[in-house]
Amino acid sequence: MTAPDDRVHEEPSPFTELMGEVMADAERFGHRQHIHLTWLAVRRNGTAEAVDLVSDGIRRTARYAGVPQKYNSTVSRAWVELVGHHADESDAADFDSFASECPALLDKKLLTRFYRPATLAGAAARTGWVEPDLAPFPWCQGVKA
Repeated sequence: MTAPDDRVHEEPSPFTELMGEVMADAERFGHRQHIHLTWLAVRRNGTAEAVDLVSDGIRRTARYAGVPQKYNSTVSRAWVELVGHHADESDAADFDSFASECPALLDKKLLTRFYRPATLAGAAARTGWVEPDLAPFPWCQGVKA
């Protein structure tokens, strides 16, 4: 039998480390904390890597909480890409400054500018990437698909 002290300890994942940093001064994980975590992930890893890091972390968290159906692939990626776009244009040294520069990101309903609710609620959006169906993202305007 293995003694408790002999157990292998898992190293914290990058997502877990970001979550710990964001939650150090927060009472709950709300939308602002989600955007803060995403901003940190983008700043440290770039947008492309942050999409995977944040999406995988949220998917695992939802599964662990017993609500895997709450995970939405399109919503997760869209938020990371929105934060990444604004972070690339910002020289904010800290999250509070970034949030002041980009207050629209603190609006939980921001994605409704780009997506119909039915689109985001659909199976395709929950399991994969779906392009905006109301308006293109700011960095895609004028780009033909």
